[in-house]
Amino acid sequence: MIDWGVPRPEDKKLTFEDYVQDLMPACLEQVQKATGEEEYTMLGYCMGGLFALMYAGLHPEAPIKNIVCAATPVDMEGMGLFRTWADRRYFDLDRFVDSMGNIPPELMLRSFEMLRPLDRWTSYLRLVDNLWDPMFVYGYRIMYKWTNEQIPFPGETYRQFIRELMWENKLMKGTLSNGGKRVNTEAITCPVFHAMAEHDHIAPFQATKPLTDIVGSEDKEEVILKGGHVSLVAGKNAVGRLWPRVGEWLGERSV
Repeated sequence: MIDWGVPRPEDKKLTFEDYVQDLMPACLEQVQKATGEEEYTMLGYCMGGLFALMYAGLHPEAPIKNIVCAATPVDMEGMGLFRTWADRRYFDLDRFVDSMGNIPPELMLRSFEMLRPLDRWTSYLRLVDNLWDPMFVYGYRIMYKWTNEQIPFPGETYRQFIRELMWENKLMKGTLSNGGKRVNTEAITCPVFHAMAEHDHIAPFQATKPLTDIVGSEDKEEVILKGGHVSLVAGKNAVGRLWPRVGEWLGERSV
């Protein structure tokens, strides 16, 4: 275990600033030390892509070679049911966070399931239909384990996410600040690649599509691939669709 002297992820008081100003720079410094390379590529999935954009928008001088985002929502007006459930007229955000502390992983998982309530039960039916296929069962168990291993969501980060992104859509509007400094995504000039899933119900197309519009890069590419939010990056479909595209794109820019 490396002690970087920064807040741990399980700390309920962890904020955007802790991630972008402390935790991420410390991690990137360790990568530089381990590899001996000055430049690095940042690859973020879903909210990880948001943090990559925040970091790059705050630190245009950072030696970022490329940014790869997958299923990363930037326009929260397109977040569908998530935005409806978080409507400030009915959702007492401060009371919720102050009562919960860290947001329980069960709540996070159930909120994803509520977007498509029947998906869980139809997956059980597919399992029963393929119960004597060892490869199907193995794949099912791996994906089930991965999707169900949610972790507590730091309370203060959740509070910021709902208030500054979901409610006020600050990243999209260019008004998000971090540590008193504006997150300027137009200052991002490195190559940017963004992959979206055709049937993504967690980060819908309306929320992810504008990503390449808000960065200042001249070299930027977006692709829409078959699959959903999870199958875009995990499982056999991702092995055949997303990762070859990412490898090919990076191969032309990281040599």
